[in-house]
Formats: sequence, C-alpha cells, structure tokens
Amino acid sequence: MRYIYSAGITFYYLFIRIAGFFNEKAKEWHIGRKDLFRKLDEVFTAHYASDEPAPVAWFHCASLGEFEQGRPIIEAFRSKFPGHTILLTFFSPSGYKQQNQFSGADHVYYLPIDTPFNARKFVAITRPQFAVFVKYEFWFNYLNELFKNDIPVFTASAIFRSDQHFFKWYGGWMRTHLRKINRIFVQDKESAELLQMIDVENSIISGDTRFDRVVFIKSMQQPFPLIDKFISGKHVIVAGSTWPADNELLLDLQKKTGEQLRFIIAPHEINKPYIQELVQKSGGKAVLYSQAPGTDLASKQFLIIDSIGMLSQLYRYASIAYIGGGFGVGIHNTLEAAAYGVPVFFGPNYERFREAREMTDQGVAFSIQNSAELTLGVVGLLSNQEHLEEVSHKAGEYVSSRTGATNIIVDELSRQIATGTIQ
Repeated sequence: MRYIYSAGITFYYLFIRIAGFFNEKAKEWHIGRKDLFRKLDEVFTAHYASDEPAPVAWFHCASLGEFEQGRPIIEAFRSKFPGHTILLTFFSPSGYKQQNQFSGADHVYYLPIDTPFNARKFVAITRPQFAVFVKYEFWFNYLNELFKNDIPVFTASAIFRSDQHFFKWYGGWMRTHLRKINRIFVQDKESAELLQMIDVENSIISGDTRFDRVVFIKSMQQPFPLIDKFISGKHVIVAGSTWPADNELLLDLQKKTGEQLRFIIAPHEINKPYIQELVQKSGGKAVLYSQAPGTDLASKQFLIIDSIGMLSQLYRYASIAYIGGGFGVGIHNTLEAAAYGVPVFFGPNYERFREAREMTDQGVAFSIQNSAELTLGVVGLLSNQEHLEEVSHKAGEYVSSRTGATNIIVDELSRQIATGTIQ
C-alpha cells in the first residue's frame, strides 16, 4: 500500500509541475521548494554544530486556516519552553507567503513533498524532538519515518468524519498510522467515537484551538480613529471575506435601509476588479480605506477595506456581521465575529462548518437565501434592541465557553516531556 500511496504522491507532484505553467499558485508551490534541502541543511548543520543545540519542536500546518489553529499552540509552547527551537512548515503557498516571517517560529519552510526519500532526508536533517501536525495533515511517509526514529507525533485540533479514508474498507493501512500517533487531540466527541470504532484509543477531546485564537485577537484593541469617525454613532454591518454575490446583497440592503446603517466591507481578495465595481455601484456612497483620509466620510455609507490583516479587529465595531462565501464553495471564519458578541449572517452553503451549524441551532447565526431574507433578518434584529442584546450575549458565550484547547494540548506535551516520552 505504501508503494501505491507514494506513486500517487509522485503523480501529484508531476501534475503540480505541469499546472505551474498555467496556474500562479501551482507555480509558487513548486518554486518555493527549490533548493529547499540545501537551505535546511545549511541551517540545521549550523544548529547542531553548536555546543548545546536546542531541541527542535516541529509544527506543520497545511495552509493559513490550519496555521490559525496551530498558532495558539506554538505561542503557548514557546512561552513555556523558550529553550526550544521551533520549526514551522507549510504545505501551501497561501500559508507560507503570509506567515514566512512569523516571529513565533525560528525557522519557517515549505514541507518537501511526501516521498520516502524526502521524508528520510527531512527527518535526518532537522532531527525534531517531536512533531505536531495540525487538523487534517496525515503525510504517511513522514509519519512512517518519524515512527522509525522513535520521534513522538501529535495531531492537534483534528476532526474526523465517517466519509474519510480511515473509516472505509480499504483504510486499514492508514488506520495503522493513526494507532501509532502518541496523542490525537480531537475537536469533538464525535471524532473520538469514530476513532474508537476503528480501535484507535489514543485520542483526547481537547476542543478547537481557534476559539482560543479569536478570544486572544479580541483582547488586542488596535485603534482605528478613521473608522471611529466613519461610523459616527450609527449601527454598523461589518462584512468579512465577501465575494461579488455577497456584495450585491449588501448593496441591496443599503438601498432598502437608507441612511440608517454604515457598512464596513472587507473583500476576500483586495486586488480584484470587483472592488472597483462595488465602489461604482454604490452610487458615490463608498470609499476605499486607503483613500479615506481627507474624504468627507459623512457622505459615505460603505468603507471598503483594501488592506490585509485588519478584519479580525474590525468586528468590534459591528452591530451585525455578515460572513462571505456562503453563495460559493462555503463560508469563511464566523468565530472572529462571534467572539465580539456579534450576531452573524451568511449564505446557504455553511453545512460543512460545525461552528456555523451550532451557532445557527442556538439562534446566534442566520443563514439567508436572498436579499429579502437578509433585509428582514437585519431590520428585525436592529429594530428590537432587547432582542439584539440577547442574541449578541449568546454569541459571545458560544465562543468563550469553548476556549481552553490550547492549555490541554500544551499541558500534555509538557507532561510527556517531563516523563521522558519526548526526549
């Protein structure tokens, strides 16, 4: 089975190489791995040549979303074990490009493609004391190499579904790897029960570290005097990670509510023509954040955020949040808004996201199918202050009651280091 898996990985690599001629992301994926082993060898040869080389803690994230789950663990581990060297790897360009300067890690690299040769070489060069893979990352050649070298392996914020390969008739080979992992920290009881059904007994229900992350972000109160001026005491809709279909609904909502609301819109991609189209369709009521200084903000109702990294801080201005993506492949991050105690609206494609389903069931998030439903829901909440405050409180409680996963994970890592399991 390993030969079949490794052959599939090789074909995947060749596919990415070919796709790189036509697709920019695939091209970045390949170029980012050029001379990777030379760079690793230079860094870690020097590291292990020192008199007392620090133990290397290896954390791996697929992309940016997984990094947001792994980040609280990395930061908490660094605080508790400042003498360790932290190696962070990414699979995709979207994670690496945005976080290759992450100050919480000593070294940040792409992960070489998962062939037996690469796995042996990577582990031999870096010699990690232990490895933590975040959420869905199960690279079987890397796992096998770590097991062969008696290097403890952990999976953090994992979530399992019955349709995954592990639970199919042909998944026996994959299940053997799960059983060898030291600890699988799962998000929920359902995941732990699925693992027990296939005789995987090494799981701990820790919860989702994203809750810890969004609560931490909430505590970082970055000032935005220009936005304070823009909102001018009005109710505010903060719309995050929007796409054209989402923007059309927000434009329609403004037309139906007149001057009552202010809109802060952070598009999913800031360099796309649809941002200028949004400005044009607003009929002179929109301004880009980068062009807002010196603008008569009293005449504007839409502030379009054309800068990266602000959104998670902006939800504190919201009376109501709108999360984009629900009319496409799926919604984006709802927890950042809910952490501030903000009711959340989004489109119909949200079923794959557990927190969105739970928030909807609890009446703090609302899925809408069209413009009329969005208008009805927003106006209904804003016209009843008592109900708005009740829903907002429940949204904040939903997040705050689910924190603590980071401490569970780091405490277990600490225990295993103290008992010598991690050497």
